[in-house]
Amino acid sequence: MSQPLNANRLFLASCFALITTAFSFSIRAGILVQLGTELNLDPVQLGTINSMWFLGFPISMILGGIFYAKMGPKLIMQIALVAHAIGIITTIYASSYNVLLISTLLIGLGNGCTEAACNPMIADSYTGNEFHSKLNRFHMWFPGGIVLGSLISKFMTDASLPWQAQIWVILIPTIIYAVLFFGQSFPKPRVAGDNTLANFKAMLNPLYLFMAACMALTAISEFGPQQWVGPILAKAGASPMLILALVTGLMAVGRFFAGPLIKQLNTVGVLLGSAIFGVIGIYMLSTMSGSMLYVAAIFYALGICYFWPNMLGFVGEKLPETGALGLSIMGGIGMFSSSMFQPVIGGWIQSNKVVAESQGMVGDAADLAAGQATLSNMLLFPAILIVAFTILYFTTRKAKAFNIFRT
Repeated sequence: MSQPLNANRLFLASCFALITTAFSFSIRAGILVQLGTELNLDPVQLGTINSMWFLGFPISMILGGIFYAKMGPKLIMQIALVAHAIGIITTIYASSYNVLLISTLLIGLGNGCTEAACNPMIADSYTGNEFHSKLNRFHMWFPGGIVLGSLISKFMTDASLPWQAQIWVILIPTIIYAVLFFGQSFPKPRVAGDNTLANFKAMLNPLYLFMAACMALTAISEFGPQQWVGPILAKAGASPMLILALVTGLMAVGRFFAGPLIKQLNTVGVLLGSAIFGVIGIYMLSTMSGSMLYVAAIFYALGICYFWPNMLGFVGEKLPETGALGLSIMGGIGMFSSSMFQPVIGGWIQSNKVVAESQGMVGDAADLAAGQATLSNMLLFPAILIVAFTILYFTTRKAKAFNIFRT
């Protein structure tokens, strides 16, 4: 006989699983310079390694969404645990580029399983406003975990500890979520008739396709500057990991108190405001140095804070017929776009440094110019979003016009 559903324990376990994802993101960002030096990897190779984290994510997220109704969240999280454990341990003992590609892919697969299982599991465990509150608080732990991971990485790097020791830290939340999930009953999918064909048909809705395109841009606006914060801002006169901690710390606080803001402005209004602050923040990061970078980080954090949970929340609310698959593919698109741009960003850094050196810059000056030029390239993503969300904002205010998007 199974025990009663303990929704709050499942939610807590889900948060630690997301902290595992966050640690794998922030600590990897913190060791990029060490990896490049010790294993003689250039920026493009580092970008390709990063892309495996983002590539594994959508693969397992989308497959998890397709089979969620049949497999259930328990089995998906068991797969996540195996992928996380093997990926983390393999990374620790990696001594070559190819091994790092495989181990990073495994960690990404574990991260994607976490999203595929936990988002719909929370939806099946809570209803109404409590669902929206729990979803934002769940996603709060991605930036919250990045804060912790960034500070841990900075402390261990400053203490001259090897990068492998930092990877061991990722196992801590992994073990915790495994213990919390162990022996628990999991909720069954609320929509018993949920089927893949019906979900796919619902995703042909023009509104879903529009949001999918926006998701690709919101994700790279959020993850591009953060994953490369070390190499980009290393010579800018401020601590890259402290900037990452500041950004993600503000994101965590913002997501925790997201409810009243969303109620006041509505989801689309929040997304439009986020895009505007995103442009301001990235522009400031690309033009400032020293202590002013911390001010720029505040604007950037306000920009990307509400992107991910409210893109998913919008789809879950306005297009519920897409089911768990719709949420998983939406998140998968975000991560896939981030994967595709990681080597591109590495190439931007490399080519922008060549340009800087051709202009007579050397050493730290060339590195700073390359980093700022790369951030300028990233301005395009939130700038396009301002236009997209402005159109969506005024369209959704007119009920008749909005109805053309409904199936």
